[in-house]
Amino acid sequence: MDAVEEFRAEVRDWLAANLTGDFAGLRGRGGPGREHEAFAERLAWERHMAAAGWTCVGWPEEYGGRSATLEQQVAFHEEYAESGAPARVNHIGEQLVGPTLMAFGTPEQRARFLPPIAAVDELWCQGYSEPDAGSDLAAVHTRAERDGDTWVVTGQKIWTSLAHASHWCFVLARTERGSRRHDGLSYLLVPMDQPAVEVRPITQLTGTSDFNEVFFDRARTAASNIVGAPGGGWAVAMATLGFERGVSTLGQQVGFRRELEALIELARRNGAARDPLIRDRLARAWIGLEAIRCNALRMLDAVAVGAPGPEASIGKIFWATWHRGLGELAMDVCGAGGMLAAGEPYELDAWQRLFLFSRADTLYAGSNEIQREIISERVLGLPRERRG
Repeated sequence: MDAVEEFRAEVRDWLAANLTGDFAGLRGRGGPGREHEAFAERLAWERHMAAAGWTCVGWPEEYGGRSATLEQQVAFHEEYAESGAPARVNHIGEQLVGPTLMAFGTPEQRARFLPPIAAVDELWCQGYSEPDAGSDLAAVHTRAERDGDTWVVTGQKIWTSLAHASHWCFVLARTERGSRRHDGLSYLLVPMDQPAVEVRPITQLTGTSDFNEVFFDRARTAASNIVGAPGGGWAVAMATLGFERGVSTLGQQVGFRRELEALIELARRNGAARDPLIRDRLARAWIGLEAIRCNALRMLDAVAVGAPGPEASIGKIFWATWHRGLGELAMDVCGAGGMLAAGEPYELDAWQRLFLFSRADTLYAGSNEIQREIISERVLGLPRERRG
């Protein structure tokens, strides 16, 4: 047995032995549109994982990880998804902030922030999108000014996932007066537990509130909590987005496959599979999922040498469009009954939640429109779009 298969077997055995007792009921809990489910219990589960050394497996050992190879990381995420283990609560810290600090942070920042992420003692959220700067991230207006040994942050962020449960937020803010677009932005680490930070949950189509508005009213953070140089935050922010679309997406696709298999079974059971158009769409969905996996494996070649580049944008368009289409297909398989809530006042079944939340797939983590611009400019070499 080679090293990857040994590692895979170790992951599988540990999950089988530990997803028991109080943790057994967490199987399948959480995830997009369902982050409210058993949150405290999932946090306890993830801290249990951390105590056994199963968080941050791809991080270097010096930062609390296992120095797992790329192939081993893929195996971990696939086995985690196959086991039905609950959705992770520390994804933003482990997959986004941690790798960003390793690439751009100071030794002091790594020593301060990486251990609490690995131990799941501090949770993070992402302060990027704003009401007038969603997909067009370079248009952010949130500003930060230096005041002695602190940065003073004022502005509003929106669609901030898990801000209500987070201890820290990495904030893209404009630190140079009169700057425009990509220039003059800085990447700041801001504590959430202060009176100058207000979090307001946003009710989604699913009736839940996984993300929030966040208001910074002269919020403060230490001057040392800037990642990279002042005004050089755009490159750091783009690297973070690249890490977001990294190896963990292979585990995400295992979840997609399970959804597709369940939908095929439903179509057989309720007779929808007898419709040739439905059968054709189910077959196309299967083919599309295989294409997504092939592209993801190709993208991971870029991960092996650093942060993913434009290849990550191709992957984002693939999976987001595919998953949104799966939600639409699910409603057609369900038929007219899919339009009725399962109960009062607004109880949704799994297929209804899939349909409603997947409408956002082509928007969050970079909209399809923006991903196409990145591909056209950085891959195809086409002229940049003119902006006012």
